[in-house]
Amino acid sequence: MKQTLKDLTRKSVFLLMMLLACSGIFAKSKTKWAVNPELPMSVRMCQSEIIRNPEGWMLDFSTKLKWNYCHGLECQAFLDVYDRYGGDYLYKYVKQFADTMINENGRIYGYKKTNYNLDHVNSGKILFRLYEREKDPRYKIAMDTLRAQLASQPRTSDGGFWHKKIYPYQMWLDGIYMGSPFYAQYAATFNEPEDFADVVSQFLIIAKHTYDKKTGLYRHAWDEIKALPWSDLKTGQAPHVWGRALGWYMMAIVDALDFIPENQPGRDKMILILNDLVKILPKYQDQRTGAWYQVVDMPEREGNYLEMSCTPMYAYAIAKGVRKGYLPEKSLSIAQKAYQGILDNFIVVDDKGIVSLTRICGVAGLGGRKPYRDGSFDYYVNEIVRDNDPKGVAPFIMLCLEMER
Repeated sequence: MKQTLKDLTRKSVFLLMMLLACSGIFAKSKTKWAVNPELPMSVRMCQSEIIRNPEGWMLDFSTKLKWNYCHGLECQAFLDVYDRYGGDYLYKYVKQFADTMINENGRIYGYKKTNYNLDHVNSGKILFRLYEREKDPRYKIAMDTLRAQLASQPRTSDGGFWHKKIYPYQMWLDGIYMGSPFYAQYAATFNEPEDFADVVSQFLIIAKHTYDKKTGLYRHAWDEIKALPWSDLKTGQAPHVWGRALGWYMMAIVDALDFIPENQPGRDKMILILNDLVKILPKYQDQRTGAWYQVVDMPEREGNYLEMSCTPMYAYAIAKGVRKGYLPEKSLSIAQKAYQGILDNFIVVDDKGIVSLTRICGVAGLGGRKPYRDGSFDYYVNEIVRDNDPKGVAPFIMLCLEMER
């Protein structure tokens, strides 16, 4: 008799929880699994997410298999926690996801190169650590597949990657995070130093085209041909500074810098961009909670709200930037204020110790689908808001690791 998806899921939950119980990671009550409140917050959040999503493909509220940037984002955070604290269950969880999505020939389930979707590159970052440990050629083939996409990714006239094939001549801040850290790590890992110039150029091209002189921040996206209703007829820019888009960009800077050689031309300009942003962001930081708003530069506008993906993203980028020497030590207080504000105002812990992060924007974009995403203020503040979205949870885990240092 064929097993249903529900039967398989129940079995996987049972087996996973038995494994974790035997390893002493979780305590078991009469009714449900519990998280030890004495563990570091980064570990507690990982465990809470595994309770909610017993298999990696279930992340991002998924009901079917998909190779999605959110899965890779959160699995990357799990590996970061594993590298710091250990816990084989974390490594096995990520490996199981990779092995579910990549077949014996190294083919990625559901992936199509000719879509030229930068979002699909991000999850490839988890494969570097798996390949280093396992030496499984499937992982290398999958990484090579994603690198081949970048080799032929459509570009703007000045060399910037299109965000997706379906968004021609558009660069989004989101896309810099999706593609460039993987690009930099691949170049460093597989000794392709000639690619670093192109990696750096992606950061500088989009900075030039999305910079908002009025605020000193960066708009969500840029349309080179100014053809879309959301794009400004003079600049091609999107109308607003969306919190998470700017967060993607800041995280991309500090993560890509891990791999870009110090003598690479343009690297210093990336660090300067980061410093300039960190000088400006406190102006828009909520004084009571330390958080930032969904539309960053309009904190007083009715309908705007404090948002829990951009807030941990900024704080993580700042904290890591200080640790790595890109930012002055005094900047750390900005991240510390945000971190404590998250813990005090946006974290909920139930009676079993299971941790939830609240007030996360579920999705936002430009154009594309129906109803049309016009990039207006009303659009951004009326998209779905939910708890435990991986786009907030993963940066929060990474922020926790920085704070726990």
